[in-house]
Amino acid sequence: MRRVAVAAMAAIHLALGAAGAPPSSELPDLSAVRAKVYAGEYAKAVAQLTALTHTVQHAEVYNLLGYSLRQLKRYDEAGRWYREALLYDPEHRPALEYQGELFLALGDVANARKNLRYLELLCTTRPCAEYELLKKAIATSKAASAAR
Repeated sequence: MRRVAVAAMAAIHLALGAAGAPPSSELPDLSAVRAKVYAGEYAKAVAQLTALTHTVQHAEVYNLLGYSLRQLKRYDEAGRWYREALLYDPEHRPALEYQGELFLALGDVANARKNLRYLELLCTTRPCAEYELLKKAIATSKAASAAR
């Protein structure tokens, strides 16, 4: 009887595996895709990161994808991936900073300032790169100047 139960469990396990494994939350080595991003090869980075989203669930993958799309001025898509990053990890500081810069690009100074406030709360030690970068971006933003 035990053998039948084990065989049934193995069959179920194989059937579930055949349906596709759930995405992993383990962050793979992103050095190759980061090199593309740093080199300004955003379209290549988008292709590689988009493929990764099918097998990996991680805020940094989503954040880099959002960043690359924002650099390509594909703002709606970038916004989606920043939201995904922040749904996965609401305290992901790089995503908050980059999403704030997206808000500025769209002329949404109020939401950029909200992100700055979130970063202020999250950054318990100073200096905090993400806070400082978004603060500077807001200060130099034409949209922020017009809103004053």
